[in-house]
Amino acid sequence: MLEVDGLVKAFGGFRAVDGCTLRVNEGEILGLIGPNGAGKTTLFNLVAGALQPSAGAIRFLGEDVTGLATDALFHKGLVRTFQIPHEFHRLSARENLMMVPPHQPGERLFANWLAWGRVQRAEAAVRKRADETLAFLELTHVADERAGNLSGGQKKLLELGRTMMTDARLVLLDEPAAGVNRTLLRRLEDKIRVLNRERGYTFILIEHDMEMIEKLCRPVVCMAEGKVLVEGDFRTVRADPRVLEAYLGETPVAVARNAAGHDPAVETLRAQALPREDL
Repeated sequence: MLEVDGLVKAFGGFRAVDGCTLRVNEGEILGLIGPNGAGKTTLFNLVAGALQPSAGAIRFLGEDVTGLATDALFHKGLVRTFQIPHEFHRLSARENLMMVPPHQPGERLFANWLAWGRVQRAEAAVRKRADETLAFLELTHVADERAGNLSGGQKKLLELGRTMMTDARLVLLDEPAAGVNRTLLRRLEDKIRVLNRERGYTFILIEHDMEMIEKLCRPVVCMAEGKVLVEGDFRTVRADPRVLEAYLGETPVAVARNAAGHDPAVETLRAQALPREDL
C-alpha cells in the first residue's frame, strides 16, 4: 500500500530522515518506535505531504505521490492525526466531525439560495454519519459539548472520528496514547482494532507506549538517526540490543533522564528485553 524508498529530509547539513526505506501492506497496523530525534515525526510529515523530501520516493496505492500536498493526499485516502489534537475548540464535537467531508454543497455560496433542498439533504446525511461515528466512539453524551471542553482522551477519540468521516485508506496516528488516561486508552485501542479488522483501515502508529505497541502492532519498526534500525514483530524488536542502545544513546541529558526512569518506553524495553538478573 505504501512504499518509502531512500527518503531523505535535510535541514541545512542535518539529515532528520536519512535514507529511510519501509513498506506498509494493506491491513497492517505498523508501529513506529524510536528515541526522541530518531526522525519519526519528520517521516510522518514527509509521507503526509507537510514537508517536501530532499531525496527519495513515496508511492501510495501504486502511484508516485512524492511531494504531493496534504490536501491532494487527503483526497487519495491518506490522512493523519497529531500528537496534540487540532480540534475546532469552539465548535461542538458533532460539528467538528461534520466539518470534515469535502465538497459539501453548502460550501458553495449560491447553493444556499439556488439549491437549498439539496444542501439540507446533504447536511442531514453528514449529520447522520457524524452521529453514527460518535456512537461508535462512545461519545454520544458529549455530541453537543464544545470540543475545547473535552478531556485529552476524548479529544484523541474525536481526532480518530474525524478520520472516519473521510474515505481514509491509510491513517497516520502520531502518539495517540499521549495525554490519555488508561480507561480511555483501552477504548481507543479497541476502536483502532475494530477499524482495522472490520472496516479495512491500515494504520501507522508513532508511539512511546510499548504496551499499546505490543497489543496492536505487527510489524514494529524502530528508527534511529533517521534510518530504519530494526523491523519485525514486537518480541524480535524488543530483544534486539541495538534498540535499547538507540534509546540510551541520546544526549547526556536524555541518558540521565532515562537512567532515572523518566522514559517509560526505555523502562518497558529494559524490563522485557533483559534477563531478570540484569535488571
